[in-house]
Amino acid sequence: MIVLDLMLPGLNGYRICAALRAAGVDTPVLMLTAKDGEHDEAEGLDTGADDYLVKPFSSVVLLARLRALLRRGGRAGDAGSVLRAGDLWLDLATRRAGRGASEFALTPKEFAILACLMHTPDLPVSKEAILDEVWDPAYTGGTAIVEVYVSALRKKADAPFGTHTIETVRSRGYRIRSREEHRAG
Repeated sequence: MIVLDLMLPGLNGYRICAALRAAGVDTPVLMLTAKDGEHDEAEGLDTGADDYLVKPFSSVVLLARLRALLRRGGRAGDAGSVLRAGDLWLDLATRRAGRGASEFALTPKEFAILACLMHTPDLPVSKEAILDEVWDPAYTGGTAIVEVYVSALRKKADAPFGTHTIETVRSRGYRIRSREEHRAG
């Protein structure tokens, strides 16, 4: 667990978090800051933070958020399990993802969303269910954030491989197709 203040001398918390994620560090990050604007929070989450807490805060809330991040960091029984959908794979123990022999990097949120979808292949998962599974219970924003992360996930897991495994199911959410269907034309 990393508790990262946003306003630090020299490098700010955004840059430190982005550098950690670029280096492949997937340790949960809670960003603390006095900046309470929605754009500030979005930037913190987009650079790879798993949660964002505005000062002043209660120690009770801080500890609850840290516990929630630790719970999402891994579950009993997941060790060594690899989820698969066609050639797409997700290793829950090592927190690695790839397609066939190719591996690609995911942020912790992208990884959690992909795991959420891959646990129920071919079945739609609502945006609300994804929020409940992946985001902190204290999150009060709307479901549009899920759309942003799914779009980023598609750019990493589907687009480079010319596939469309992550599907939008109108009025229902998203689903992972368990096998690639070849389409004519």
